[in-house]
Amino acid sequence: MPQDDAKGDTGRVQGRSLHSALKTAYSAPGDRLEAMVEGYLVDIARGELLIEIQTQNFAALKEKLVSLLRNHEVRVVLPISIEKWIIMLAIDKRTFIRKRRSPKRGRKEDVFRELVSFPELVRNPRFSLELVMIREEELRYRTPPRGRFRKSWSTLDRRLIGISDRILFRSPEDFLSLLPQTIRSPFTTRDLARALNLPVGLAQKMVYCLRGMGVIGMVGRKAKSRLYARL
Repeated sequence: MPQDDAKGDTGRVQGRSLHSALKTAYSAPGDRLEAMVEGYLVDIARGELLIEIQTQNFAALKEKLVSLLRNHEVRVVLPISIEKWIIMLAIDKRTFIRKRRSPKRGRKEDVFRELVSFPELVRNPRFSLELVMIREEELRYRTPPRGRFRKSWSTLDRRLIGISDRILFRSPEDFLSLLPQTIRSPFTTRDLARALNLPVGLAQKMVYCLRGMGVIGMVGRKAKSRLYARL
């Protein structure tokens, strides 16, 4: 099957350099890169283990994973940026304007922003997920203004500076390690947000995913809030 016809190729235009660098970092002698497996294009095939590096948009990956997990072990690698430098370019995408350090720092809990697309897959013993904590550069270029005074920027590419850590999750129980030791059961999503210093929206995604994995459950209510506990 021609590569252009491969199923499940979600496209990585904005992060093509980052994706390529991570694929090189994860590959080992004997691996098949950009391999066709059951009609799907897979980043790395290592025997029965298939490795997919996904820099964004887990939702587009679900159908591919469900199909491949029937006969293969599949590992999804998600980069989380703990340090990001933003390089601003002119509208021609070449002329340098300035470089600045982003105040945002990614953290392990950010995995739940993407994992909400398929938390139930974590129950599959053939599935694993690896977080790779990275330092990166993000290239942005100026686009024509959309309003009278508004300047607009678009992401051109992402480039890997370095890898700080890798964290492998093989089972739902592994994700329980992300619950703070200090939190008491039962707890609400607001309790979790305070304990981890997270936005409430991300704490809600975390609870949704852990429930989907079957490691926490709803055990009651307190006023209008749902109460959760480890199972």
